[in-house]
Amino acid sequence: MSLKKKQFILLAAVTLALGASVAEAKKAKPSSIDEMWRIIEQQQKQIEELKSRITRNEESKTPADSGKSAMGSSGDKAGATTTAAQTAATSKKSAKTESERKTDILASEVEKLKTQLYIPDKREYKVQYGYGPAASEVYRVNQGLSIGGYGEWAFSDYSQDKKSTIDNLRAVIYAGYKFNDWIILNNEFEFEHGTTGEGSEEKGEVSVEFSYLDFLLKDYANVRAGLTLVPMGFINEIHEGPTFHGNYRPQVERTIIPTTWREIGAGVFGQLAPGLQYRMYGMNGLNAEGFTSAGIREGRQSGSKAIAEDFAFTGRLDYDMPFAPGLLAGASAWVGNSGQGYEYSSKRYGSQEVNALTQLYEGHLQWRWQGIEMRALGAFGSIGNAAQLSAAKGETIGSQNYGWYTEAAYNVMPWLWKDTAQYIAPFFRYESYNTLASVPEGFDDYDGLYNRWIYQAGLTYKPIENIAVKFDYQNFNSGAKKLPDQFNLGIAFMY
Repeated sequence: MSLKKKQFILLAAVTLALGASVAEAKKAKPSSIDEMWRIIEQQQKQIEELKSRITRNEESKTPADSGKSAMGSSGDKAGATTTAAQTAATSKKSAKTESERKTDILASEVEKLKTQLYIPDKREYKVQYGYGPAASEVYRVNQGLSIGGYGEWAFSDYSQDKKSTIDNLRAVIYAGYKFNDWIILNNEFEFEHGTTGEGSEEKGEVSVEFSYLDFLLKDYANVRAGLTLVPMGFINEIHEGPTFHGNYRPQVERTIIPTTWREIGAGVFGQLAPGLQYRMYGMNGLNAEGFTSAGIREGRQSGSKAIAEDFAFTGRLDYDMPFAPGLLAGASAWVGNSGQGYEYSSKRYGSQEVNALTQLYEGHLQWRWQGIEMRALGAFGSIGNAAQLSAAKGETIGSQNYGWYTEAAYNVMPWLWKDTAQYIAPFFRYESYNTLASVPEGFDDYDGLYNRWIYQAGLTYKPIENIAVKFDYQNFNSGAKKLPDQFNLGIAFMY
């Protein structure tokens, strides 16, 4: 049999075997990584069997026909026949080597496919299930451990009465584990301000920012339980530095929505229709003992020996509109008592338990299209029994609060340097918020000290997607007095 004919038979056999495997895979689409692995192993086994069969066929061939020709001819012809036999044997050996080479190539391609199932060639940075690009890495591994993180450094200079500072704002490690296709553990461990210490050296802290389990059941209904982020606003869930403009998170999303806000609870999440996503949790409530004139921020319990006498409900709905690429609209809410069973004592009200029903509602809009980036967010909150709380605390607790901001940016890099993936965008943001928008009768609003507005402008440069160099200028104002302006320069990264 000629070399070309053998090669044709080999390739045809391998092609038929792989085609049969592919056809079988198409009949029953793999529903898991384990099933895909079994299909690949089956293909590998078929290739090995073909390789073994070809080898046996080659070894079973004998030089009988050549010998017969040699015995029936003269001496000269015998010599020629011997030479021809040797040539044929060499040809067989070459053909066998060529067959093995092609089979090995196919086997090598299968091995590459196996490797790619576990080690992707390129890491993606995209939001999944409500969490930021780096925090979502655990959803993209096939199984086992996932590592990621982010960090921020910032230098700040002030216009008056305050010394310049430089700070390792945070260094964060994401450690996730994918047990199988539908059970996932995700953790965030945060180190703030470079160090922790005692006494006068106490500067930073180490925190568990979140630690939760996901049970991925259906596109429209999955379960989440543990210490998880409250799904409100843009920043609370997606807060890696390269994902937002400015070195510091917007004041509205630090004060009215007290990022980073996390509590212990459980709930459901999923996608109801293309682009329509939701998240709903029951969580432990805030602790009103921590409320101040500056807002509810210090009422967060953050999973640290949290008092669970009162609970809250939180929910969010987002619509990423398929008919308008880049346009997203959404809203979220938090409702729950924050008294946590405490009895507040005061001369005016005596000793009594205060429920302190806390409500916070938020709406947001985002548009990203051809280098244009726009955001708008508004939030409104209320606190029940604010008079009793104010009397017990010895300071005014606002019965109502609000905040809103708008932001616009534009990536000008395509105008400066075509065919580049780098990014440079000037941006502008305006914020307004008031934690004492309404105060209980008989209590002071401190002449508008907590009624504030901020003008901010700056530039964000990204040499690659996951590193941002930022500088910005903030002009702070309040109804009571002029506040120091602030210039900030920093670097943020995620991995």
